[in-house]
Amino acid sequence: MKCRVAALVFHPPHGRTPLESYVAGGRWAGISDLITGLREADVQEIAIVTPAASGPVPAGVQIIPSDMGDSFVFGEALKRSTAALAAHGVLYFGSGSGALLTVDLLERLVAFARGRTPAALFNNYYSCDFAAFSSAAWLESLPAVPTDNALGFAASETGVPCYAMPRDAATQFDIDTPTDLVVLSRSDRAGSALRAFIDTHPLAHPTLDAALARLADRSALTAFVGRMSPATWAAVEREVACRTSALSESRGSRAAPSGHVPWTRQILEREGMGPFFRALERAADAAWIDSRPLLAWTAEPPPADRFASDAFHTDAVEDPIWREFSERAREASIPMVLGGHGVVSGDLYLAAEACWKGRELPRRLHPEAFSWTKESS
Repeated sequence: MKCRVAALVFHPPHGRTPLESYVAGGRWAGISDLITGLREADVQEIAIVTPAASGPVPAGVQIIPSDMGDSFVFGEALKRSTAALAAHGVLYFGSGSGALLTVDLLERLVAFARGRTPAALFNNYYSCDFAAFSSAAWLESLPAVPTDNALGFAASETGVPCYAMPRDAATQFDIDTPTDLVVLSRSDRAGSALRAFIDTHPLAHPTLDAALARLADRSALTAFVGRMSPATWAAVEREVACRTSALSESRGSRAAPSGHVPWTRQILEREGMGPFFRALERAADAAWIDSRPLLAWTAEPPPADRFASDAFHTDAVEDPIWREFSERAREASIPMVLGGHGVVSGDLYLAAEACWKGRELPRRLHPEAFSWTKESS
């Protein structure tokens, strides 16, 4: 008899600005596609932990009310929810994650969760968006982490074996900002509900298409700034035509904060916005910027400001530092794409595919690797 596997989706509250509603609507559409895939993968027990649904609730899906306010502690909520489901294995998804997972990949997660020994599998061990837990009773001993970012580290502290999934668009894409949805709109990915949402809710973006064009231009150089994994950089480098550079800093800063100050942030603080952006203009033909660690020296503004900055709706950004940052990026002589972690992670896998729409080079970008392994006779 198969061990019972249940799925939990945590969907947070959102503000009332148009961009916050846009992100929440995209997340809810992604959840709908995820639920469809989970059912095809033989997961029938699905619950959404949320203070309020952002759309129609699929039939048979349980809503577990949670205020998710200032006193919300993710680790405690996860333990309560998994205990209530009392399943052998648990699949956890943060709202906006897992939306591009195929049924085949979901079946692999289910097979992992049905394992007989305690273990954990993460889409990103260093900053979790979704995960699978086998023999999940061990979650009762999970430390009370405030957010899901540190879930990998917290699981390791319990002593269970921890594993990471291969990095690609399906495992790394997460709807966290307006930029994530706009990049997705340029790709051929997304399930029916999410595709319908982005097709019926187009969001104009002043720099994205030019930045995509640079990725397919052999004479161009694109810079990536922020919490970029070397694995992501290597994967994107193999797919695009342009040269690339990366200023990868602050990885794991939410899951395991340190006292180090990224040198790019030091330059921004010391020299100011103007010199920072002028230097970036001289260094590259386009830039994808994870703004969160760069501006971490200020008090983080509410999502309304962050989303307006990402979308270049600068008049709606109340925080003066974030407003100036987004204005400088919009007025730069090279196209710049702003966002959170996704712009140097899941979004780039999609961008490396989408940049080739309507474009073709006469020959391969990179030579095939030659194996030096000597064949046995």
